[in-house]
Amino acid sequence: MSIKRDLTKRRFWTRFSVQTLSCVGFFAVFAGVTDALLPNVLPPVGTVLAIAVAVVSVSYGIFQAWPRPVQQSYGSPNTEIHLVEGDLFEQEGNVVIGMTTTFDTETPHVIHENSVQAQLLMRVYKNDRTALDEALDTALADREIVKEFTPKDKKPGKQVAYPLGSVVTIMPEIRRLFFCVAYTEMNHRNEAHGTVDGIWRSLNNIWDEARARGNGDPVSIGVIGGGQARISQYLPAQDSIRLIALSYMFASRKEKVASRLNIVVQKNVVESLDMLELQAFLKSLRPS
Repeated sequence: MSIKRDLTKRRFWTRFSVQTLSCVGFFAVFAGVTDALLPNVLPPVGTVLAIAVAVVSVSYGIFQAWPRPVQQSYGSPNTEIHLVEGDLFEQEGNVVIGMTTTFDTETPHVIHENSVQAQLLMRVYKNDRTALDEALDTALADREIVKEFTPKDKKPGKQVAYPLGSVVTIMPEIRRLFFCVAYTEMNHRNEAHGTVDGIWRSLNNIWDEARARGNGDPVSIGVIGGGQARISQYLPAQDSIRLIALSYMFASRKEKVASRLNIVVQKNVVESLDMLELQAFLKSLRPS
């Protein structure tokens, strides 16, 4: 991720200033105590000594404040959270796929071709929509149907809807699971709408499914709330990441979910994020 961007953030300069001044303070205290206990041991303060203290202090401040990969390890529970810039489908382990309550798969007229579920169809199922629909239908066979659209609705695509937050697991690849979660509701005009409450409920269901089916393998999830959910205006990417991480840690404290959670961020979203703030947030989730 872009270090240059992080260097422009107020949090970097605040941490740099605090750490630099703390190093200067350490030298000042050390010199004062030494001079009190062992007079005439220290050399007189001169230009060379002042420059040396300044160089060491600034170097220490930069080292402490320098941006690093955004990730955090936890001892209780034993897990990790990594913020990753890249491709969701190239990550190790199991993958979360956001869908709607109708589990529609038809592109581009029903599902946008740039969406995660469209990428699942194209890249994993090689555009074999019949195979994807069969896998979903099998997984949904015993699930409650909460709504059936009628011919009067004139809804293109699938005609039944399942409860918000429903999670079904499909396995098109060996030893790799895809957790398909209905975190938005689809209406008869194929408009998907989501809420923060619905996303929170869906996340909790994802962690339950990952705990039960995932064998402790890493889980990767994209930033949710934008796109088809249409709630990015009050759940921007920065807040979405915090929401995902918080729900994951709450679930993990109850019972371990996975060895690692990868929150995958697309390149066009990265520029809007404050990585130093996110690192501080992940650190704050450690048990006190």
